[in-house]
Amino acid sequence: MPRLTEAIKHLIIINVILFVAPQLLKMDLTNVLALHFPQNEHFGVWQYITHMFMHGSFPHILFNMYALWAFGTPLEQIWGRNKFLFFYFSAGLGAGLIYTFVNYYQFNGFYEILTQNGLSVTDINSILDTGIYTNYADIITLSKQELTEFYNLYHTPAVGASGAVYGILVAFGMYYKDAKLALIFFPIPIAAKYFIPLILLGDLFFGVTKYSIGNIAHFAHIGGAIIGFIIALYWRKNQFKRWK
Repeated sequence: MPRLTEAIKHLIIINVILFVAPQLLKMDLTNVLALHFPQNEHFGVWQYITHMFMHGSFPHILFNMYALWAFGTPLEQIWGRNKFLFFYFSAGLGAGLIYTFVNYYQFNGFYEILTQNGLSVTDINSILDTGIYTNYADIITLSKQELTEFYNLYHTPAVGASGAVYGILVAFGMYYKDAKLALIFFPIPIAAKYFIPLILLGDLFFGVTKYSIGNIAHFAHIGGAIIGFIIALYWRKNQFKRWK
């Protein structure tokens, strides 16, 4: 079992504190620290960083912290603490930005259709505030599912270190491509060079279709993976020295 490296140890401690403390103190930090839609009243630029330290459930934080330790430890040992932290936060920030861009694109698509249906800005804001659209049901061409998605894009915040972890997962696969990995529901070990692309293809499939199970930010995963790949590839080609 690999030892707990310095950066990963502190990241896990901060994540655990921000998961446990609000529950013990009966505080809800979601509106302040989770990543909200840019037009939402609770949005703050700092949330692109803070959302990485928020988790919605015990299985959520357990999986992310385990993956951070399992795949991040060998990378920190190669890169050093500072370089690893730069990579981690870059992947997490990139994940948040790409996630926002995709959500904004989808939101504007729904918004444009509603304006074409004849709804005013006040009417649309009323739907976003209340979730009620029955007064306009006769003229709206969006389905109930699409209206629900429109409402959720505006109101549902993103939490979790998954974007940063996906960046780490991709970098791990680039450095240890023959390492055998497996999932609980698919316990057959597969080499990382095949396993990781399969996971990413799954995220892409669930992100662009309606078959996703649960409220998962698939495009945040993909965003973190893209940024992680770009940085790790650049470092490998340029042979950056270890940052102390």
